[in-house]
Amino acid sequence: MTDALSTLLATRDWLMADGATGTNLFNMGLSSGEPPELWNVDQPDNIRALYRGAVESGSDIFLTNTFGGNASRLKLHGAQGRVHELNRIGAALGREIADAAGRTVVVAGSVGPTGEIMAPMGTLTHALAVEMFHEQAEGLKAGGADVLWVETISAPEEYRAAAEAAALAGMPWCGTMSFDTAGRTMMGATSADLAALVEKLPNPPIAFGANCGVGSSDLLRTVLGFFAQGTERPVIAKGNAGIPKYKDGAIHYDGTPELMADYAVLARDSGARIIGGCCGTMPVHLKAMREALETRPKGPRPSLDEISAKLGAFSSASDGTGDEGPARRERRRGR
Repeated sequence: MTDALSTLLATRDWLMADGATGTNLFNMGLSSGEPPELWNVDQPDNIRALYRGAVESGSDIFLTNTFGGNASRLKLHGAQGRVHELNRIGAALGREIADAAGRTVVVAGSVGPTGEIMAPMGTLTHALAVEMFHEQAEGLKAGGADVLWVETISAPEEYRAAAEAAALAGMPWCGTMSFDTAGRTMMGATSADLAALVEKLPNPPIAFGANCGVGSSDLLRTVLGFFAQGTERPVIAKGNAGIPKYKDGAIHYDGTPELMADYAVLARDSGARIIGGCCGTMPVHLKAMREALETRPKGPRPSLDEISAKLGAFSSASDGTGDEGPARRERRRGR
């Protein structure tokens, strides 16, 4: 039986994913430091509203409120024994909203990083990472998620562990990494590294790509980096709504709906098949993105100059895939 995401991808040139989870929940009253996953049980109507906001704004895919729903992260709040429960309910609330949408909407079970460093640099072994991701995956599966959505990963080793867990759970999956350090992930992976990695996995993802990071310009440069490797696998672009600014004691993202509409069209024209927003992206942004994707004709693949002219300057001179390593770039900047 073909999964819902693959079915949609087979019939559509592009799909729109959702926006931010954290930003929207903070706007509903979530406190800093409070684990949002507990709201699946304690504030279910707010989680329904989060999901409904994405669907009503035109999203074809929305992520469950389970980003930090693994044992390692929940242990920080004494909730490591509630992994299955919190993931199952987070997905079940999503299933309820998707089934009432009147059209096909994919419930993507969000699986974020463990927050630990993989061996040999850290103490997290491959086996333990697989176990944690598998436990979370089984909860999401029980709740009715259509697909696992591994996101914001920095280490290739952790990406591999999540892929293995998806196979153990018998779940289709997608996986994105966050490229936020001069075109590389925090652990040094480049767009070329990820494009190569996904093709070597025993169970490659339905789609792969980039989320979060610095700003939408940098994210699209990474997307172009995937295609420079010749990938034919569907690519995900899920960029932040502009750049974070500290104002009035809180973080605000400066991306306007107009900017995110331009970003969505540029992402589509760059070749991305699944386009959404990450931090700072609210329903007002999603509505503008959907309208732009539906009304603006498809154009040629944009150049880096065209991307920076519309979305703002890149945060670094390179995307990390050239001859210059991060160290050489830092020395040049220092001069």
